[in-house]
Amino acid sequence: MKILLKVKGFATLYTSRVCSRFISQHHRCFTPQNYSDYESIIQDYKPEVPEYFNFASDILDKWSAAEKDGSRSSNPALWWIDGQGKEIKWGFDELGFHSRKVANILSDACDLKPGDRVIVLLPRLPEWWLVNVACIRAGLVLIPGTTQLTAKDILHRLLVSDAKCIIASDAQLPMIDAVSAQAPFLKTKMSISGRREGWLNFQELFQAANDKIPCVRTKSTDPMSIFFTSGTTGSPKMTEHSHCSYGLGLAVNGRYWLDLTPSDVFWNTSDTGWAKSAWSSVFAPWIQGSCVFVHGTPRFDPVVILETLTKYPVSVFCSAPTAYRMLVLHNLTSYKFKSLAHCVSAGEPLNPQVMEQWKTSTGLDIYEGYGQTETVLICGTFKGMKCKPGSMGKASPAYDVQITDNDGNILAPDQEGDISIRISPIKPFCLFSQYTGDPEKTASTRRGDFYLTGDRGMKDKDGYLWFVGRSDDVILSSGYRIGPFEVESALIEHPAVAESAVVSSPDPVRGEVVKAFVVLSPAYNAHDLEKLTAELQEHVRKVTAAYKYPRKIEFVQQLPKTVSGKIRRNELRNKEWGKV
Repeated sequence: MKILLKVKGFATLYTSRVCSRFISQHHRCFTPQNYSDYESIIQDYKPEVPEYFNFASDILDKWSAAEKDGSRSSNPALWWIDGQGKEIKWGFDELGFHSRKVANILSDACDLKPGDRVIVLLPRLPEWWLVNVACIRAGLVLIPGTTQLTAKDILHRLLVSDAKCIIASDAQLPMIDAVSAQAPFLKTKMSISGRREGWLNFQELFQAANDKIPCVRTKSTDPMSIFFTSGTTGSPKMTEHSHCSYGLGLAVNGRYWLDLTPSDVFWNTSDTGWAKSAWSSVFAPWIQGSCVFVHGTPRFDPVVILETLTKYPVSVFCSAPTAYRMLVLHNLTSYKFKSLAHCVSAGEPLNPQVMEQWKTSTGLDIYEGYGQTETVLICGTFKGMKCKPGSMGKASPAYDVQITDNDGNILAPDQEGDISIRISPIKPFCLFSQYTGDPEKTASTRRGDFYLTGDRGMKDKDGYLWFVGRSDDVILSSGYRIGPFEVESALIEHPAVAESAVVSSPDPVRGEVVKAFVVLSPAYNAHDLEKLTAELQEHVRKVTAAYKYPRKIEFVQQLPKTVSGKIRRNELRNKEWGKV
């Protein structure tokens, strides 16, 4: 068990704006806790939501006060490195000072008012964190985006969001200039670095700004952020979160799943354009008073990741399954992670084979978690729980998670259905508010008393949840329902397979069949592919049900992925069905 730091008197630092019961239930990271079983976690979680709440003043500023009076350790709040020798360490007090200056810039130089929307397209720079906190302080609605957006993507976001300000780094400026004149609501553009005509210069404004600005008093239900999330059809939709849904709701992630304390150094590798970065690079760790560690590398490099885990005192590590799959291809025994104590994964299911390889090489389990942009943690494997490889763990204490049928009825154990969250008679406060501007799409997520995640799964008799696939990823072949994940897991157990993605492919007899796109391990690139195809098919027949084997296999150099590392099965499926 970890020895947790005791933060003396921390609860007394809170004002009446945050209810005392919430504090007692969510901020006991300053006294030792030992969750020996799942039931104790459920009993421990008893949140209440105050009428007014602001993450900057009610969480971050209180950690700053604890830092000043010596009741919190000197562990940084933000620890950023660029891999080239540059390093920034800010405590919560410095974070507050700098973010208040940025809030002044947004309010004065950018002439933004509470409720205005701000699009932020920044890589892993310290300014990204400052802008996040500053928007919360100023009552602005933050809209993060990946730096890989095209000009068309940016224009779409500007038009549908009515954003009044956009903040970007040098690489994005020409693309934004090419489309910004078509966005009638956009009135301010600010560049983080460098001068450009028509753009405010952040660095110059930051030097001149003062830190004297009151935090806007926001209601818990006021909108705080909007994330564009891609669906299977149509343009990306705007997923809106309130100040409480993430600012309070993600306490469940930090306390129970990530198992964070003020003494931890936590590294989450997510891209800044993904909601997982809000989950694990802002709210969950800072609610717990932990240090957020950041490597400013522009792309995922397994060697850089392994060397960083060796060199720096990272105690908790979070990355996508694709990242772990790439890491285990290296000789992990040549690296020594002296501080690493807890590893988690989210974004898509993690193959049991990869979990086993990681455990063998590092001695550490990988604790899976499952959630969506629309939610906080839906289910996970928590400390004190038995790990069932391939399972997503049990329901988060934040939700009543059930497997339901097409009529919204709860299914018996081991039956496949829709992964659903109960929203009646009381909707969980840590669920998204709406798909902004799309009431029809918002309403479509409800069936009876449940919110539909859009994912298929099963729950076993012990309460563990098992992912089958996206509702539209399920393959129907000759009357059989085949989930791609099980086939992918079987394939990756073969030494020839580095990565795989499984989708449906049209077939004149069966309607559709299983097709696997396979990235070969380096040692197998020169093999007879026809012979290897038959070998892989036979391997899957042995590992899983025979009807699930891939009748088609295509060898590729790489798989299409989102910036967060998720495999874009829909892109492969559309190619197969001639929808490209």
